[in-house]
Amino acid sequence: MNSDGDQFPIVRDRAQFDGQSGNALERIIFNNRRVILVVFAIISLFLGWRSTLLDVNANFERMIPASHPYIKNFLESKDELRGLGNQVRVVVENTQGDIFDPEYLKTLARINDELYAMPEVDRPWLKSLWTPLLRWSEVTEEGMRGGPVMPDRFDGSPAKMEELKINIGRSVSAGRFISDDQRSSMIVVPLLDKYADSGKPVNYLALSRSLEEKVRAKAGGKDGAKVKIYIVGFGKLVGDLIEGLSTVISYFAFSVAIAALLVFLYTRCVRSTLVLVTTAVLGVVWLMGLLELLRFELDPYSILVPFLLFAIGLSHGAQKMNGIMQDVGRGTHKYVAARYTFRRLFLAGLTALLTNVVGFMVLIIIDIPVIRALAVMTSVGVTGLIFTKLVLIPVLLSYTGVSPSAAKRSLQDETGGAGHGAHRGMGRGMGRVWSALELLTQRRWALIAIIASAVLSAGALSLRTGLKIGDLDEGAPELRADSRYNLDNAYISRHYGLSSDQFAVIVKIPKGQCERYEGLVDADRLGWELEHVPGVKAVTSFADQTRRVVAATSEGYYKWNTIARDAKTLGYAAGRVIQDNPDSMSPNCSVFTVTAYLADHRADTLARTLKVVEDFGATHNRPEVMFLPAAGSAGVEAVTNIVVQESFYIMHAVLYVAVILLCFITFRSWRAVVVAIVPLAITSILCEAIMVVMGIGVKVATLPVIALGVGVGVDYALYLLSIQLAIQRRGGSLREAYAQSLQFTGKVVALVGATMAAGVVTWAWSPIKFQADMGILLTFMFIWNMLGALVLIPALSHFLLRNVGVERRSTTASPAAMPA
Repeated sequence: MNSDGDQFPIVRDRAQFDGQSGNALERIIFNNRRVILVVFAIISLFLGWRSTLLDVNANFERMIPASHPYIKNFLESKDELRGLGNQVRVVVENTQGDIFDPEYLKTLARINDELYAMPEVDRPWLKSLWTPLLRWSEVTEEGMRGGPVMPDRFDGSPAKMEELKINIGRSVSAGRFISDDQRSSMIVVPLLDKYADSGKPVNYLALSRSLEEKVRAKAGGKDGAKVKIYIVGFGKLVGDLIEGLSTVISYFAFSVAIAALLVFLYTRCVRSTLVLVTTAVLGVVWLMGLLELLRFELDPYSILVPFLLFAIGLSHGAQKMNGIMQDVGRGTHKYVAARYTFRRLFLAGLTALLTNVVGFMVLIIIDIPVIRALAVMTSVGVTGLIFTKLVLIPVLLSYTGVSPSAAKRSLQDETGGAGHGAHRGMGRGMGRVWSALELLTQRRWALIAIIASAVLSAGALSLRTGLKIGDLDEGAPELRADSRYNLDNAYISRHYGLSSDQFAVIVKIPKGQCERYEGLVDADRLGWELEHVPGVKAVTSFADQTRRVVAATSEGYYKWNTIARDAKTLGYAAGRVIQDNPDSMSPNCSVFTVTAYLADHRADTLARTLKVVEDFGATHNRPEVMFLPAAGSAGVEAVTNIVVQESFYIMHAVLYVAVILLCFITFRSWRAVVVAIVPLAITSILCEAIMVVMGIGVKVATLPVIALGVGVGVDYALYLLSIQLAIQRRGGSLREAYAQSLQFTGKVVALVGATMAAGVVTWAWSPIKFQADMGILLTFMFIWNMLGALVLIPALSHFLLRNVGVERRSTTASPAAMPA
């Protein structure tokens, strides 16, 4: 035994070490080190090559809960009602006049043609002033007549321009396709899900770049100064997000550099720092290669995975490095030190990584494909870490060893010895910190820590009551408020009566019976109710258009602005609507929509609108007429908010049950489980309070953060408590056990918290706002998990674990496998 009471003898010469000692796994690994390294090299080269083939893209349907009944309604009617799903809106403004300018209209036609030619566009349903889908109609002495808004053989002459003005006045395009000030017009561009020629998913980055290069950049040619372009829609938003990923990915290099600096400042050893950072990056490479083999794609919502995996890998590697460094400092040969550390920490590290996997896999219960993909990605990546961190790092360090001076310095810090130069001050400073933490094992200081935590938690719980589901701001919350996309969205919202936030209710009737009074009158009643919902700007529907045609056939008399009971009158009016607006009704005359245009897509606005639709459907649905939510961008988002809200508490429950079970398997003590879980729960509450303060809602982008923080945060407790309990069960006092736990792994816990925070804090400067929010939240959780473990584990242990040495219950690792 050494002076610290460690049961592992100091072996200065490898020849004196029994290579057949240890368990079977240890012998297989360390007695075949060269084979292990060759296998790792081959796997790394193969996965590194596959990682270069990994695609970055997004998919509209991956963002929505496809199995939810409301979304099934949308998907079942998607092919019958175009323009209610994934679409882009392009607004062309004449900055030096109005739309009745020949040069402006030539530019608009050129843009229309460019959009029509794009392979991502569902061409038959593109709608603008220059397409026949935008029509006008009127009642004359001879009856109803109409046609395309753009006159035949339009040549820009005064006569044709006057005809265009008249047609616009006779159409419904004002406020919808023509701005209120008549200085701009809109092109509505429905998008395909897959390319027609190849069947591959639409590449939104390519779409976004085409919109910028072929539309925005070349919009006006020589007269470009007269024209300004505004573009909004899911396809453009995702394209901008993917474009911003190049900037975010560059932050990965900064994360690696910052983490490497922190590790080096801790170890002052170049070789061990290089081993740790290289293997952490290798874990990311393995993940990318495995994702490509599994046919996954990276998207804006899963780009956090490489950052997170790097941070997790570095944290577990630091634990292995610290154990080897201390043994080498005592004089043990580097090969023997690597085997000792493998014995001590393999099971604790394996349990921690498996807990991470379980914590991440909990996300798979959330019925949103992009989150399920995130769960699988992180779980696959952490599974790879079991090999790169628990096996590869000890094997590499058994060859490279650590700097002798760094090893001695580590041992001096552990025992409180003095160092030299700047390191001496740091060592004494840290020694005072460890001494202060040891005091938390005493009743007085333990009570103070627990009471302070309770007060902090109570304040956080009070703030947490303001936590909202969904978006809390106008525009696209994924991007900064001053981003081009949000500025474009703000312009369109100001100048158009109908917003891009469409909440559509699907009305299903028997085939060929779209003109029946019973269905149309109820649809019109639903439209009336929606018009009176706060946040709804306007409502349109097939029933509304039919009612207007009925009035038009009666010389516009206002009393006839109703759904006529007469079948012939109603049938004629419905037929005219279908003729003039073929996209208002399905081809088989069985499906149409009541569409509410919302002022914004805030969570409260969506919830109010959906509540009215659900209540109306509950009282009016019958076999011959069904009112089904939800289609349109706002309708889909409202349903997504429902799934997020339902999943929020289920995810918490399943996550904590899984972590509790794993901790119980590890510690075999319910008291130890309580000690481990309480700091995690407090951090979760604090994180949700921070979300309220920062104005961040719970949504697809932020829902995984809490699960990720808990899954990673439990590592601290696993490492600290494993060693503390082992020493207590050999008869050590609580203070002695916690002090030695701090000496052996506590410093690394602090290092891990700092390096993991460094791995994601760079996101705070991301142009993608939701990634910046996630970076801030994860940084907070990593730091607070670390502080909570260091402060609350000894305080709670005073009341729950003081008598563990008397109980002498077994732990995951036997006393003979843990350091004193």
